[in-house]
Amino acid sequence: MRLARRGFILGGAAILSGCATTSATQTVGFIPVSAVAQVPPVVVAHAPEIITARLNTTRPLDPRGQVRKDLMDRALAALDIHKDRIIQRDRMYLVDFQKFSGEERLYEVDLHGGAITLMRTSHGRGSDPAHTGFARDFGNTPESYKSSVGAYATAGASYGAQQGPNVLLDGLEYSNDRARERAIIIHGADYADPDFLAREGKLGRSYGCFSVAHADLPRLRERMGEGRLLFAWA
Repeated sequence: MRLARRGFILGGAAILSGCATTSATQTVGFIPVSAVAQVPPVVVAHAPEIITARLNTTRPLDPRGQVRKDLMDRALAALDIHKDRIIQRDRMYLVDFQKFSGEERLYEVDLHGGAITLMRTSHGRGSDPAHTGFARDFGNTPESYKSSVGAYATAGASYGAQQGPNVLLDGLEYSNDRARERAIIIHGADYADPDFLAREGKLGRSYGCFSVAHADLPRLRERMGEGRLLFAWA
C-alpha cells in the first residue's frame, strides 16, 4: 500500500517576482561599481509543517516516529495480505508488545492523515507469569491466558455478561485464529485504568484480551467497527 506524500516547497523566484517591475524615474548620474553595496543572496526557508485535518492527504504516516519501523512495515504488509477481510482502509490499530505495559503501546493510525493516537493496553497473564510488565511468551491455545500476535480483523461492537461492552476480533493467522474460541476481545478493565497504573507502576494482566482503560473503550468501540486491522507484534 502506498500513500501520497508531498511537502511544501516555496521557490525564491516566486517570492521575488513582485520586485522585477520596479523602474527608476530620475537620473542620478554615474555611480562607480565599487560604491554599490553588495546585496547578500536571499535564502527562502521551507514553510513550517503544520498537521491539520485540511491537509490530511498530504501527510506521511507517523510523522513523529512514534511507532517502531518494523511494526509499521509488518502492519502495512498485513493490510494487503488480508485485503479480503480488511475492507476498511481509513485507519488501523497496532499493539507493540515489546513495550512495558505501563507505556502507551496501542496505536490508532490514521491512514489518510498519518497522525497517531496512543493508548495503553494489557497483555495476558500467561504471557507474563511473573508479572514483570513485559509480555515474553505468546500462544493461541485455549486456557493458556496468553496474548496472541498477528493480524486481526475487527468484528464490531458487542456486549458480554462478564466483560460488558467490548469489540470482537477475528484472528486471521495461525498464531491467533482461535481468537473467537478463546473470547479474545477488546474490553475495559479496572486494571488498565490510570489509577491502577499510578498505584502499581504497571497495568494488570488479562486472560489474553486487549484490555484498555474504561475511558478509552467508548471511542474504540465507535471507531474500530468492522473490517479494520488490529496488528499485534513483539
